[in-house]
Amino acid sequence: MGVRKGVVINVHNVSEIIENLVKKVKQDCGRKIEGVYASIGGCHIFCTSSRGLVSVSRADQRISEEDIERVLQNAQSFSLPANKEILDIFPREFIVDDEGGVKEAVGMQGMRLETDVLVLCGFSPYLKNSTQAILNSDLRVNYSTPSPLAAARAVLTPREKELGVVILDIGAGTTSLAVFEEGSLIHVAIFPIGSGSITSDIAICLKTDIDVAEKIKLEFGSCHAAAKSHTDEKKIKIEGEEPIIFSKKTLTDIIGARVSEIFSLANKELKKISRQNLLPAGVVLTGGGAKLPGIKELARKELKLPCRIGFPQGFPSFSEDSSLSVLCGLVLEGAEAEGGPEGPGPRAGGVINKIKKFFRIFVP
Repeated sequence: MGVRKGVVINVHNVSEIIENLVKKVKQDCGRKIEGVYASIGGCHIFCTSSRGLVSVSRADQRISEEDIERVLQNAQSFSLPANKEILDIFPREFIVDDEGGVKEAVGMQGMRLETDVLVLCGFSPYLKNSTQAILNSDLRVNYSTPSPLAAARAVLTPREKELGVVILDIGAGTTSLAVFEEGSLIHVAIFPIGSGSITSDIAICLKTDIDVAEKIKLEFGSCHAAAKSHTDEKKIKIEGEEPIIFSKKTLTDIIGARVSEIFSLANKELKKISRQNLLPAGVVLTGGGAKLPGIKELARKELKLPCRIGFPQGFPSFSEDSSLSVLCGLVLEGAEAEGGPEGPGPRAGGVINKIKKFFRIFVP
């Protein structure tokens, strides 16, 4: 398919897939697509902290938008390893004359302006592959954002971001983590494990092919301890082959081990930023992997945090499908951009409806 663990590895194949989708849009919707809103995935994405410092430029010492731009630019003046580049920066706070915790500094008076920012970075060749695949399809990139931020855009509430929350987007090839506190992004990480890893584990342990393993996972898979039973056996018939017989305990053990590994990696990231067990709004699970029965209970046990399954908000047709969170987040970003600098307006609502109608084509 040209994509492995969230990274474009074959530009030509991905371009062909995009071109076929664009043709389908023209046929089914009669609309021309000129640009796209894209997510960026892959374990090459990482974050680092940086600080910037400038003197306030105006004679009356009132902080202007220009001062904000200068201090954010200054915060990006640091060296990166070869083949790494900055994706985006997110201010965590501004410091005005040594007084920290300022979220909105414009209009305040002071002589010195500092900022503490979170910088998202990635591996340049992978980022160029993603961009080139889109450009080769005669499309422009209107906007791109790391996948966990797109998911958070669709799933998290402002209150959760203010209190402190971690979102775990369990995709097919990767699991993305983003942590918010006091309304600001404070950490991002992406792990090379996803729901596809669970399918592979089932295929190996039950000695079957990957398609049958996926079917077993979807029909019988669970993380819940209550599903464990020594006598509850299941049989899967495969045409031309011997049937596969397994107990639900065995299947639960296989799935639980891999999901516990994902939660263990998440805990390590939270420990890095001193937020382990300390996020009042808890953990929000989303992505296709969040559909596993019992995963919410296992998350509460492993992460020692309150937990809920995150579904896209404002999309009635997708309100019970956690696998579409990234997609819906990109739709919201696009709608906001179409609505102009004042945020989503009447036009934005129309854009959302049009895009939602289009994506129903690809949803079974």
